[in-house]
Amino acid sequence: MGRFGSSTQGVPETGDAPKHVAIIMDGNGRWAKRRFLPRVAGHKRGVDIVRDTVRTSVDLGVEYLTLFAFSSENWRRPADEVSFLMQLFVRALEQEVTRLHENGIRLRIVGDLSPLDRGLVKLVEDAERLTDANDRLTLTIAVNYGGRWDILQAVNQLTQAAPERAGNYTEADITPLLAMNYAPEPDLFIRTGGEQRISNFLLWQLAYTELYFTDTLWPDFDAPAYHAAVQSFRRRERRFGRTGDQLAAAATGSPAQGT
Repeated sequence: MGRFGSSTQGVPETGDAPKHVAIIMDGNGRWAKRRFLPRVAGHKRGVDIVRDTVRTSVDLGVEYLTLFAFSSENWRRPADEVSFLMQLFVRALEQEVTRLHENGIRLRIVGDLSPLDRGLVKLVEDAERLTDANDRLTLTIAVNYGGRWDILQAVNQLTQAAPERAGNYTEADITPLLAMNYAPEPDLFIRTGGEQRISNFLLWQLAYTELYFTDTLWPDFDAPAYHAAVQSFRRRERRFGRTGDQLAAAATGSPAQGT
């Protein structure tokens, strides 16, 4: 089943703080528009918030932080905006990786990198290699990523590796081939910007993740807003298919009553 197991096949270990937080960073363009600025100004401000979010994640004890930077559907945006986002990604890698490394942050990039410029892919490879041994926090940036793509690429790998078992594959076969096989399933999913959907992000991995939606636009998602999301998570009862009685019995070590 992999290093961390599956929330649909067993009951994961849980704690007061989320071990893995996944975020869709939405609202950069609207933030800029409200200030009569070009959309790119919102994206620039968004990079600053990423830096703050990494710092707050460490303070909160989060071990894995995954950010949806560019989806496979974002290619539909205006060409000049797509070009700017790619340039911004290059600059962020060039300027931030050394700082991440000095602070013990491991950086991983997931998604289909084949359409990206070779120079950008080289920066990604170098950044991952430099930070690979760090263990303070694993920061994952999803670029040209889609949840359906992730599942399909895993199944395609599996059919090539074990075609004789087609029709009998299990979760344990597929999970290690997913793009984020190195991380546990997210405990907490956050989407900023007011939309309430997961937009093809981590479709397999979000099966039992707690969802948190906020109207706060990403450039305004500061440390107090992040803490509010975590406080909401702490108030939730994570049952993973069990009853409330079973949870109470597990907490006290006594047999569960009723159903």
